[in-house]
Amino acid sequence: MTLPAQVVDLSVGGMTCAACAARIEKQLNKLPGVEAAVNFASERAHVRYAPGSVDTERLVATVVKAGYTATALRDDTRELDKINKLSAYRRELVKFWAAAVLTLPLVAQMAFMFDGKSHHDVIDRSIQLLLATPVQFWIGRRFYVGAWKSLRSGAGNMDLLVALGTSMAWLYSAVVSVMGLHQYHVYFEASSTVITLVLLGKLLEGRAKAKTSAAIESLVKLQPQSARLERDGQFIDMPVANIIPGDIFVARPGEAIAVDGEVIEGTSAVSEALLTGEAMPVSKTTGHKVLAGTVNGNGLLRCKATGVGSATLLAGIIRLVEEAQGSKAPVQRLADKVASIFVPVVTAIALVTFVGWWIQSGNFALGLINAVAVLVIACPCALGLATPTAVMVGTGKGANIGVLIRNAQALELAEKLDVLAVDKTGTLTAGRPIVTDLWSTRDGFSDKDTLRLAASLEQGSTHPFASAIVARAISEGVVLASPRNITAVAGRGVAGEIDGNRVRVGSSIWLASEGLAVPNTAELQQAGRSVVVVASDNEVLGLIGIADPLRENTRSAVAQIQRLGLEVVMLTGDNAGTAKAVAHEAGIDHFEAELLPADKAAAIEQLKANGRRVGMVGDGINDAPALAAADVSFAMGAGSDVAMQAADVTLMRNDLGGVANAISLSRATLSKIRQNLFFAFIYNVIGIPLAVLGRLNPVLAGAAMAMSSVSVVASSLLLRNWKPFSH
Repeated sequence: MTLPAQVVDLSVGGMTCAACAARIEKQLNKLPGVEAAVNFASERAHVRYAPGSVDTERLVATVVKAGYTATALRDDTRELDKINKLSAYRRELVKFWAAAVLTLPLVAQMAFMFDGKSHHDVIDRSIQLLLATPVQFWIGRRFYVGAWKSLRSGAGNMDLLVALGTSMAWLYSAVVSVMGLHQYHVYFEASSTVITLVLLGKLLEGRAKAKTSAAIESLVKLQPQSARLERDGQFIDMPVANIIPGDIFVARPGEAIAVDGEVIEGTSAVSEALLTGEAMPVSKTTGHKVLAGTVNGNGLLRCKATGVGSATLLAGIIRLVEEAQGSKAPVQRLADKVASIFVPVVTAIALVTFVGWWIQSGNFALGLINAVAVLVIACPCALGLATPTAVMVGTGKGANIGVLIRNAQALELAEKLDVLAVDKTGTLTAGRPIVTDLWSTRDGFSDKDTLRLAASLEQGSTHPFASAIVARAISEGVVLASPRNITAVAGRGVAGEIDGNRVRVGSSIWLASEGLAVPNTAELQQAGRSVVVVASDNEVLGLIGIADPLRENTRSAVAQIQRLGLEVVMLTGDNAGTAKAVAHEAGIDHFEAELLPADKAAAIEQLKANGRRVGMVGDGINDAPALAAADVSFAMGAGSDVAMQAADVTLMRNDLGGVANAISLSRATLSKIRQNLFFAFIYNVIGIPLAVLGRLNPVLAGAAMAMSSVSVVASSLLLRNWKPFSH
């Protein structure tokens, strides 16, 4: 038996551009059984590996060997990682201000250029050397360290470009100053200002990137730190980490619920808005589930813990969102390819620029300064931030409205969908059907007898129809039998032995195919009823009509999806008459009925074979094959775990409107990614030729380079203004 892949997230430090992320990713993927994706924007590495192939220590060691820092992220290390990043930010802030203080006099003297006096004589060159040297080698040390690490691994990065450019300017100026060659210009202000501006850009970029993770932070803050437990009749406050399944805890009015649990006493209304996006509080009483992080209303709830620590729904959502934010969209491949060849190409362009200007003008300094401008303007930081920052904001925004997107690929593909296939029961409908009709077809056999046989056989099933039948039997006080040898027939029904007879409960098509004489059910079906046939041995004993009303927002959600340009197709295992009635009520023109799970998957494959991009929405185990076959799959959050595991997007609100929101969000995110890539490329497309032509001063190049990264991240943050549809 093949064991499932293990997953670990690493917090990576020391990355300065997309080339760094690509290099770490390459080194990790060289390890046996490892599949890694490194996100420059979030500074995370998401690693999947085959059990026994590697361990966390080896993964961390691989990153460290590549020249970076790494720590494994767990619940107990998350806060420490946050503290370490905050400390690193503060250290960089101190260095920036030190650089600014040392650089300011060098820049200020440029104002004297306009009074006819050569500005490099305003401050003695020895003092300029003293001011510029600590900026170059103490504050700028990070660039040399990063450049050395990149060269050691056989690649180049932003640090190499900055280190080369500023070192050339500083070295030339130092030689001229020490040798007393006053007829030549010095460029201490250029080298120092570039370093200072790059540091400023990194600080602004860091602050902006932190905002892209705001959704994760808001989810993490939902996790309560303590709970009030009941022990031996006494109530004690205890850290959430010490709670185990089965513990009894209370949720007082107005406080956050500590862990996932089941209400065993009390009644209240709980706000689940921060998990599902649903504004209205949900009533809770005995037997209902409560979720960690949701907020209790005015009642006192006494609950039994069922999910604690990493097993809570909230913890699962946090993991899912983190994985999505760390994943790569296919559109990022272009940026990755460009980044991999960018540094050597730019270095070659800078060398040609230097030689060309020196030969043409005979001025070594002029060639040098133009080459420095080329190196500085060409920083690929913006290119590395263009896609991941937009993905982080988009997936975070989705989480805030109860749309959980599993990966960036699903986010990108959702934009391209032109057909949406939907299940009926539990997706279009409320999934809480009720028995509306009971009809005994055998003399001497009552409606209640029909109900008893059906409910006895269905009492162990989780299918919504089964639940409706059992609920009706319980409400009428029917005493259920204990069936034996129960066999479920996927998409058809269930069979078993009751009182020595072989009893079958299921669809009319199934029982007719078994050779039984099934009465005409067209009238019930045309009225929108689903019909369950009850048979004993080889005789049909009765029919049960079941109605499952549409969800309140289904019709408006279908209309919204259609306005987005998608065709909506209903795929259901129910009979054609019921399917037609439900499709008409929902505003759906095309439907296919009486489908087995494999038939639903085949219908999806046929649509794809016709060149369509197909999404699938479902909630049950029988929907899992179709969900897996679709280009993008959506699962209702209240559906089965199998459906949710097979799906790319989970809708926590159990509302089809979430699909419209997911598609709209996908389009907004992909539009932003393309915009960001345009910004990233346009800086270089315009800036590099200007630098080659001698039209761009290194100081301006440094400012433009810093602003390119900031503008890309700021552009991604505008996605936070995206608004979901309301239904």
